[in-house]
Amino acid sequence: MTARTVMIQGTTSDAGKSTLVAALCRWLVRQDVQVAPFKPQNMALNSAVTSDGGEIGRAQAVQAQAARLAPHTDMNPVLLKPNSDTGAQVIIHGRAIGNMEALEYHHYKSTARAAVMQSHARLSAQYQVVVVEGAGSPAEINLREGDIANMGFAEAVDCPVILIADIDRGGVFAHLVGTLALVSESEQARVVGFVINRFRGDLALLQPGLDWLEQYTGKPVLGVLPYLHGLHLEAEDAVPSLSPLPCRERVRERVEAGEYKLRIVVSVLPHISNHTDFDPLRLHPQIEFKFVPISEPLPPADLIILPGSKSVRSDLASLRAAGWDRAIKQHLRYGGKLIGICGGLQMLGQHVHDPLGIEGEVGSSAGLGLLELETTLAAEKQLRNVRGTLLLENAPVSGYEIHAGISSGAALNNPALQLEHGADGAISADGQILATYLHGLFESPEACSALLRWAGLRNVQTTDYRARCEADLERLADTVESCLDTAKLRELFELGELQCVN
Repeated sequence: MTARTVMIQGTTSDAGKSTLVAALCRWLVRQDVQVAPFKPQNMALNSAVTSDGGEIGRAQAVQAQAARLAPHTDMNPVLLKPNSDTGAQVIIHGRAIGNMEALEYHHYKSTARAAVMQSHARLSAQYQVVVVEGAGSPAEINLREGDIANMGFAEAVDCPVILIADIDRGGVFAHLVGTLALVSESEQARVVGFVINRFRGDLALLQPGLDWLEQYTGKPVLGVLPYLHGLHLEAEDAVPSLSPLPCRERVRERVEAGEYKLRIVVSVLPHISNHTDFDPLRLHPQIEFKFVPISEPLPPADLIILPGSKSVRSDLASLRAAGWDRAIKQHLRYGGKLIGICGGLQMLGQHVHDPLGIEGEVGSSAGLGLLELETTLAAEKQLRNVRGTLLLENAPVSGYEIHAGISSGAALNNPALQLEHGADGAISADGQILATYLHGLFESPEACSALLRWAGLRNVQTTDYRARCEADLERLADTVESCLDTAKLRELFELGELQCVN
């Protein structure tokens, strides 16, 4: 069996490529089609651990869920995790091979291309359909040579392309027509239709523009996706906006409800990673949640969380330069709670050592000195999906680990969790600080509720984050069914032929 491959490309970053791939995967599953997501090359600091023990972009893990599959390294064979303005850690087939500057990686692309083609071939042999997500825009002229992320891949496997644009940004027709104008004639011919994303208003007012677009380009508009208020999908990379409600509305909501909302602040470090850890908190009805850049003062909070970091020593230096180290210690003196996750755990210790230059220059940095532990970065990452118990209330918990650090010290004698492979993390003697390497900590309902009680929230409302994610994938598939031309989609994906095979 050789899969039908269809690629989704966008006119810009955040045009809706990841969302449309997830939506199509779930819609295809509803048609009893065996479908797999694929992204040749991804640049993101949000990642996930796969069933085969590797690491891929978080968005591809969400798309795998949409396809009702376990994430696999073949779904994202090349992952770039930026660790400076000009360089990134390069991950091939789920394993880090080292750090490269931008120009060095540009010369490495021929090797990366081989990994991409191998993964696509394996998926194509296993599934009926492969839905591919591009990266950025195909019209980035400076990146055309050796391209493996957009039209270069589409040309290599000879697949059709759907072009999606975000009307909420403005200039949607210019985005679509301009993108077509900047690709080659053979690439233009490969584009089989357009999807317009995040439309608000009366579709009748947009129709003249759609008619013009079809007449001008000779290509069909496959549909217009509405702005889906309240839709939640884990972000590929960018940190979400701070809050859906203005500050005064949040305060009024809290007062009218006659109920105190737990104030949680997550520090936005320069190299913050896996901020999707905090999606369950952002969505929780009893939490006033804020992502706060460390360039801003630390606001009053009940709980501060130091998140993961792709460059722990560098982010520690930035944290200190911004004065957050002093603010965090003042927060603790006033009885506040503090959690460190992964890189955040490492920051809470006495020192972070990088003898091999894993994240930057060789050397050591003093930690915040809040826990008696030290961390040494090692060449081999710890990558595993795990289950266990949060020891605060013996609550069941599951998640994943992605870290190069190996920590040791007396603080670990009072662990925060007991996992399948052993104890993890630490709880301080005064009970104010909790540290762990576990990502996904708040996705387990019982563990999340236990942590919120520990942080000071009474009468916690238990929520099911994973059920919410599943419901939103179903909502996306409903939107495909109602807003896109499903007859053309069925033709594009060759569903009639596939069903004959079944």
